[in-house]
Formats: sequence, C-alpha cells, structure tokens
Amino acid sequence: MTNASDRSDTPARPAAGVSRRALLAGGAYATATAALLGAAYRALPGGAWAAPLDTPETTTAKLGFIALTDAAPLIIAKEKGFFARHGMPDVEVLKQASWGTTRDNIVLGSEGNGIDGAHILTPMPYLISAGVVTQNNQPTPMYILARLNLDSQCISVAQEYADLRVGLDTAPFRTALEKKKASGKAIKAAMTFPGGTHDLWIRYWLAAGGIDPDRDIETIVVPPAQMVANMKVGTMDCFCVCEPWNEQLKNQKIGYTAVNTGELWNRHPEKALGMRAAWVDKHPKAAKALLMAVQEAQMWCDDMANRDEVSAIVSRRNWINAPVADIADRMKGRFDYGTGKVVESSPHIMKYWRDFASYPFRSHDLWFLTENVRWGKFSADTDFAALIDKVNREELWRDAAATLGVPADQIPASTSRGKETFFDGKVFDPEDPAAYLASLSITRIA
Repeated sequence: MTNASDRSDTPARPAAGVSRRALLAGGAYATATAALLGAAYRALPGGAWAAPLDTPETTTAKLGFIALTDAAPLIIAKEKGFFARHGMPDVEVLKQASWGTTRDNIVLGSEGNGIDGAHILTPMPYLISAGVVTQNNQPTPMYILARLNLDSQCISVAQEYADLRVGLDTAPFRTALEKKKASGKAIKAAMTFPGGTHDLWIRYWLAAGGIDPDRDIETIVVPPAQMVANMKVGTMDCFCVCEPWNEQLKNQKIGYTAVNTGELWNRHPEKALGMRAAWVDKHPKAAKALLMAVQEAQMWCDDMANRDEVSAIVSRRNWINAPVADIADRMKGRFDYGTGKVVESSPHIMKYWRDFASYPFRSHDLWFLTENVRWGKFSADTDFAALIDKVNREELWRDAAATLGVPADQIPASTSRGKETFFDGKVFDPEDPAAYLASLSITRIA
C-alpha cells in the first residue's frame, strides 16, 4: 500500500507557553484555553481578520450538518456572524436526516437542490470521491478543507448489560452476546454510516475483544438522532455515535456509556469540513472565506468560557433539538458513564481547536483509508497517496490560517502527526500502514 504522509514523525504539540498538563488540569482549564486562543484573537483587532481578503465570488453556500455537538463550528459560524464577517452572509446551514442523506445531497450539489458541502464523517469525502458509496459507483470529487474536532464520540451499551459495566475490555460483553445469540435472539451493533468514523470505532472496539463485527454480531446503520429511540425498543445491544445521544440515553436510563472514543485513540480525528471539489474550484475566494469563518468559530467554541453558550445555542430546535441538560456536562468535560464512573475534566473532552484539532493531517486520512481496507471498503493496492493528494487540501487550511493571523505555533509543521498508539497497544505508523494491517487479528483481507 502506498503511504501518503511526509517523512516527518513530529508529534502535535500544544501552543507555546501552554502545557498539556495545564490544559487538562481542572481549575486551570479555562485559563489555559484562553491563553491558547488569545494569541490568535490578538491578531484579529476588533474581531476582524488580520489581512485583507479578496471579495468572495459568491456570498452564499449550502452546508449540511447532522444534529451532533461536533457540528458546533458550522452552527456557531452562522449564529455568531463569522460567515458574514468574512463576506459570506448568505451561507445556509441545513439539517440533514442522516449521513446517507448528506451523501445524496452532496452528489446533487446546490445546483441540483442539494448542498455544496457539509459537517461530515472524515472518511466520507474519500468514499464519495472514489464512488465507493454512491449510486452506480459514480464518483463525486470532494475536498477536505478542515477537521472540525477531535475525540468525544462514545460507545453505549443497552441497560440489559448493566451488571457487566462494559468498558474498554469487551471480553465479558462477548460472553453475554454469545449467550443471547445461542438463545435464538438477534444481537446488533449500530453505527451511523458504513466505513464512517462511528463504524470504525465500534468495529475496532469489538474486534479488540475478539468479537467479529461482521460474523459474531450484526452491524446495522441507524441515523444519529434515532439511536436512543431504537435502543429503547430493543433494536440493538450497543451503538456508537456523537453527543448528545449517549448522554440522553444515560439520562433516560435506557443504557450507559461504555467508552469515550478518546480512550480508544487519544486525540483522534473525527468530523471534517468537506466540500464538493467543483464548488471550491469555481469559488476559491469564497472557499477561503468559509474556511476562515469556520476556523474562527472553532477557536470560539474551544474557549471553555463559551461552552455554556455553545450548549445553549446548539440545543435549539432548528439545530440539535435536545435539552441543554443532555449537552452541557459533556461539552464541558464532565462524563457520567451511568455505571458509577464519573470523570471530571476529562482529557477526552471534545476539542475544536486545541491540539491542532482543526488541521487535517494527511496521516490521519491514511489511517481511515487503511481501516477501510481492513473492512473491505477499499482494495489494499489502492494508490492512497494519489487519492489523499486529490481530497486533502491542507494547503488551503494553511493559507486561510495565515490570512486569519493564526500564530505559527498553532499551525503544524508537518502533514503527519507521526505514529499513533491505540488502547490495545497497536501502533499505526503512516510510513508503514501494511505492517499495521498485518498486526490486526480480525480483518476482511484475504
């Protein structure tokens, strides 16, 4: 398999002067975050961008989102006027019913009454660009312009397994599932889109405990906002999704949180800002304006002093349409798993800007593609270097960040974050993805 990272293994680091310990220490958390963001905002007197921006070719774009807390950068960019500030006052942020709907509307494009881009699962622009998940396998070229967040998805388990208190170790869960299956009952694991992030997280978690996600349990697709209702009627035994649906499940005592996905892979990438390539190519100045607005919104969302307001805004009916009580705690880093386990100031809180959360590392895209080789979505002989070159437009991110006045220490020096270590000890080296694949015991590779 061809790899797409550059030759550097330089790891990501916090901004200069802000230690990781300070970022994660309870009382100092907000202060440290403010310090991290301060340099960027000082470069933006009066909230304006740091350098003149050419007039965008259009003032509008249609962006999709799913009702999840990691859509906050797009929601806040609209609500707080960041799109307007950067010359795009007519941007529409439109709720999508499912990731399948998002895909279909991206294929249509706004000219076909669809959308130009979206808050999207990171692998989807690759799956869509390659025609893996589109009708008649017809490719629709897409670009990834930014990552939207790190960490803080969750895997939840039905209340019938409350006595197990399932966590990182799925061996006890495996025994319980085998017993249920032997009794003639169906066992199911739900995720949100085949080959997407939630699919890969729950597959990794199950497989690490010896549960084959294709043979030992039925893996099904359920839209995020329907997860709780489906668990309530006993449709599935576990699911993986973003907030607020895990917290809502726990609050309704229908199930509990087994793991925060940051426990599987610390500081893992999650959603992306994906755009139709044709739209970006036609509107390069508008694409840059969108990107700057989203970057600024990510900084705003990441400030702990704003997290209560973020929670209140995204909870509204036209956005997530969920009680603030199902959003605020985890948005601020308090995770009550519903098993007696409560983590205050979790290191796996959702990150929108810190730890280079916004920058789309090419090495991360390579991991998602490698995992989709593992589960049969891509062939192992796919030229991933060429595919990543087409889809990942990190150079546009850098250009927007420079124009915005983002300090140099908040812009990664490399397109690779280097080696990544997972909770089970497996190591992904972007210089040798084939070795990573060979280390995995459950795969669909012949």
